[in-house]
Amino acid sequence: MRSTQEPDVLVVGSGASGSFAALELTRQGLSVQIIEAGREIVAEDTGGDEAKGGDSTSLDLRARVRATLRGQHIQARAGLFNDLVSDFYVNDRRHPYTTPREAPYLWFRGRQAGGRLHTYGRVLSRWSDDDFRMFSRTGAGVDWPICHDDLAPYYAEVEELLGICGQSDQIETLPDSVCAHPSRLTEAEAFFKQAVESRDPARRVVARRYTLPEEGPVPKPLAAALATGRLDIRYNMTAREVLIDPDTGQAVGVACIDSVTRKEHVFRASAVVLSASAIESVRLLLNSGPSGGGGLGNSSGMLGRYFADQLHCIAVGTMPRFRGYAETDAASGDPAGIFIPRLLPEEAGGRPRTYMFQGKIARTPVPKDAPSRFTFMGYGQMTPDRDNRVTLDPKRRDTLSIPIPRIRCAISSGDEATLRLMQDALEEMVADAGGELDFIGSPLGLTEMGKGAFPDSGFALRQAFRVLFPRSMAMGSAVHESGGARMGADPRSSVLDPWCRLHDAPNILVTDAAAFPTGGVSGTTLTIMAMTVRACRQLAKDLGSGQTRPAA
Repeated sequence: MRSTQEPDVLVVGSGASGSFAALELTRQGLSVQIIEAGREIVAEDTGGDEAKGGDSTSLDLRARVRATLRGQHIQARAGLFNDLVSDFYVNDRRHPYTTPREAPYLWFRGRQAGGRLHTYGRVLSRWSDDDFRMFSRTGAGVDWPICHDDLAPYYAEVEELLGICGQSDQIETLPDSVCAHPSRLTEAEAFFKQAVESRDPARRVVARRYTLPEEGPVPKPLAAALATGRLDIRYNMTAREVLIDPDTGQAVGVACIDSVTRKEHVFRASAVVLSASAIESVRLLLNSGPSGGGGLGNSSGMLGRYFADQLHCIAVGTMPRFRGYAETDAASGDPAGIFIPRLLPEEAGGRPRTYMFQGKIARTPVPKDAPSRFTFMGYGQMTPDRDNRVTLDPKRRDTLSIPIPRIRCAISSGDEATLRLMQDALEEMVADAGGELDFIGSPLGLTEMGKGAFPDSGFALRQAFRVLFPRSMAMGSAVHESGGARMGADPRSSVLDPWCRLHDAPNILVTDAAAFPTGGVSGTTLTIMAMTVRACRQLAKDLGSGQTRPAA
């Protein structure tokens, strides 16, 4: 019999997925305990939002060098990294991982209450059925067992809680959100919109949808869950394995190691929700279950497979037609800007529709009489590959003696073609609006134009940028990783069912991006949040009815 001191549900991780899992489950009347590998966030912590007003292409190499010397040699390559947010990123010496030599991967992560909610860009857009129906629309990959309509009410709940800035755009490839505040374009962005849309009827340029900065150091969903009085958080507890009852095959708890004392702790509950991030949740499953069994929930052989990120490119330059910048937006760190969704299907004329763009014009601080600057980033859909996977390194362990992950995320020739299409499209749109590129780059390399990259910086800094650019634009730089425990209706080809429950042990859920069957083109965060609410609402019903296995 379960002790009255034990919670109903254990949630591993407290980021985008874990915080919403805790909020939904506590609102359903269940007691929840979060197992958080990192530290507590307190009022004295500097909020990440206050440090993100700068350009993601900032050449602040000194801060990155200092971080590298401290042991953050990978984290320091993140686009938004600087001294003020460095404490929200892990130390890479203490948290190692490996990759194949020919396929480097950048894994950016944070271990603290709220996870990467302290460092993400706060741009939140819904996925469309182009993302959920990849096989039906392209012939590649698989279709998700759910679609936009299945997630729509949960998207709306999340959007209402977070207070999304945006507006109704009525675009097929970018479903509308529930918006509480307007999101506007600068004069230069409005000009760009008119120039691009008038030349290509398949493109739409809209204002980005995003959430405002947090009112305090604790992210809103986590604060709301704590306010219910039914949530307890155990900090500095690194989950080592999920414990299984050998008679029932169901989860009974999680074994953890205190990262401060190095002592082992076992936490028990009626259900376990893994929300530790795509790579960490897969690592935990791979390290669980019978020895030599290939991991917990791996009867299909799919655990760890079909890992993906998004194909990432960046373009920076000036718009000579405009001068200065929008001071209010830039000073507040406002992530407002431009969003260019997939090409409209009826107007694409057979062109691939596997990428999108976001960016900003006249939001980077420059002198009033200087040309306005722009930054654009492209995100492409990666070709699903079963050999792109997360495994356990057979030889190396971390400082807590837990096997470290080995990550393979190699791009294919088709992915290289998508990157070239993205870069060509960016060059075309910039030219249509009369812009001038300084540089454009991706995992394929760096191309400088005109005055070149950072023309106002010294020779040494510019040379350092050229050397470091390829290392900072490897796969993983998009920070939108997904897959490894994909959901599906058929247990023979998936790890989770459509409600994010492990086929092999349905009282274990995986609600972070590990559950994604395929990658998309927009950020993953809003979809993770909506998917988590949907899955945890069903889990509450399952626990309320005493059901431990999905209905036939």
